[in-house]
Amino acid sequence: MPGPSEVNERRIELKSPREIDKLRASNELVACVLRRVCEAAEPGVTTGDLDELAEALIRKGGAEPAFKGYPNPSNPFPASLCTSVNEEVVHGIPSGRKLREGDIVSLDVGVRLNGYFGDCAVTVPVGKVSEEAAKLLEATRESLEEGIRHAISGGFLRDISHAIQTYAEGRGYSVVRQYTGHGIGRNLHEEPQIPNFGSPGWGPKLRPGMVLAIEPMLNVGGYEVREKNDRWTVVTQDGSLSAHFEHIVVITNNETEVLTRGIESEED
Repeated sequence: MPGPSEVNERRIELKSPREIDKLRASNELVACVLRRVCEAAEPGVTTGDLDELAEALIRKGGAEPAFKGYPNPSNPFPASLCTSVNEEVVHGIPSGRKLREGDIVSLDVGVRLNGYFGDCAVTVPVGKVSEEAAKLLEATRESLEEGIRHAISGGFLRDISHAIQTYAEGRGYSVVRQYTGHGIGRNLHEEPQIPNFGSPGWGPKLRPGMVLAIEPMLNVGGYEVREKNDRWTVVTQDGSLSAHFEHIVVITNNETEVLTRGIESEED
C-alpha cells in the first residue's frame, strides 16, 4: 500500500451482514492456508516451495490468489504469496532461496472467494532464532493486538494507529511509516488507509460494518525503508530485522470480531 493519507469518510464502505458473511468465509480460508504455509516454513525449504503450496491450497479451497498479477504499472506481482526474509519488510517475491536456521520470514497471503477478499500475514521463526529476533516477533504480534483492542465502535481510526506506535516504541522498536493497513471487501485494498503511527482521537470515526486490515510492521533499527530493484521487495534502510503481522477485523456494536483468528489455532 502507498503511504498514509487522509480520506473522506463517505468513501468508506460499511458492509452488510451478508457481505460480512462472505468476508468471514474468505478470511477463514486465508487463515487456514497461511497456517499450513507456516507449518512448512522449515530450514531447507525454498520460498518458492511455500508459494506453490499456498497457491495449491487457495485453489483447492475454491478461491483465486489475490496477489498473483496484482497491478503495479508494467510490473504485476508474480506470485501468490509474499515471502519477506529477515531485513525484508513486505512484498518479498518467492524464489529458489532456501530458508536457513535462524531466519525469520514474513508470510503474507490473500484470496478472492465468491467476490470478496481475505488477507492475513504472520512472521515466523525458521528453526531456532536469536533472542533479538524472538523478541521482535513477540512485540510485533502484541502491537497488533493493541491495535485490535482499540478498534471499537465510537472510537477513531487513529486510536488504532496510536496504540500500535505506543506499544512498539515503548519496547524500543520503530514503526514503518511508508506502508499501512487498509479497508477490505470486494476490493483487496479499500479506504480507509490505517497508518501504524499517529495521535489518538482523530481520523474517521469507527462504525459498525467497517472491515479493516490492521497490519503493523516493526523494525529493530530505524523506520526508514527502501524498495529493491525488483520494484516490489521492501527492505529496512539500515539492514535491521523487520516483522509484520496482519489480521482482518469487523467493527460491530459489541466486541470487535477478528476474521483471521484461525491462523492462531495451531500457532501457539
